[in-house]
Amino acid sequence: MNYKLPDNNVLISFSGGRTSGYMLHQILKINGGLPDTTKVIFCNTGREDNATLDFVRDCEVHWNCKIDWLEYQRIDNKVTFEKVNHNSASRDGKPFQTLINSKHGYLPNQQVRYCTEELKVRTIKRYLVSLGWETWINTVGIRADEQRRLRSSKDKRWSNWYPLAEANETKQTVMNFWKKQNFDLQITPGAGNCVGCFLKAESTLAAMWREQPEHMQWWADQEQSSGTTFHKVRNYTELGAFVHRQGDWIFDDENFLCQANDGECTG
Repeated sequence: MNYKLPDNNVLISFSGGRTSGYMLHQILKINGGLPDTTKVIFCNTGREDNATLDFVRDCEVHWNCKIDWLEYQRIDNKVTFEKVNHNSASRDGKPFQTLINSKHGYLPNQQVRYCTEELKVRTIKRYLVSLGWETWINTVGIRADEQRRLRSSKDKRWSNWYPLAEANETKQTVMNFWKKQNFDLQITPGAGNCVGCFLKAESTLAAMWREQPEHMQWWADQEQSSGTTFHKVRNYTELGAFVHRQGDWIFDDENFLCQANDGECTG
């Protein structure tokens, strides 16, 4: 049966988005709750939208589901994790900043996305190993219409399970589900949970400079401090200055800001 939990240690990776939220709901529904051998984990990078943090809390409350909140941490140059909650979770980028500092200013980029690996994947691994888990099944919220994102695990400790893809669930299924709920993630679809992420299209980042300049400034500050950039063809300071100079009319011309290929300008 789709969404039926296997008889193993199971990690449910909860990104804080609508798709992983829907997946969690379906697993709870089919299994009548979660056994002690299943952990739902949300990793806060410190750059998550406040609405994402609220959404994770709301899933906990509305569905009576325990979610472990984790953050990357370094103590005396030793990499570890910290358990937090909605109230104590970082909102100023501290976990991400700590990681960048440990890399001596070398920034993650499209080719080397060490932020995801360290702030999420390895942080979860450290936590589960601390619980005595030796192996587990990693449950990931990737839909049937995202086949290109399906991956086999490269780590011998876990294998990946994609229940949404197996159930042939699509983005439309997910959006229809949330329309019927009494709470929802209060961010625009496509904006993503990590505010200002360098993987976003240029047009999306430009709109964020207009709407959330205080969040975008954090990324610009990292580039200025390190002397490098997150993206190979643009930097945050110049994009912010451009948006400020040009005004709103640039958002009315789809050719003015690169919106093709997820913002990857190739021309």
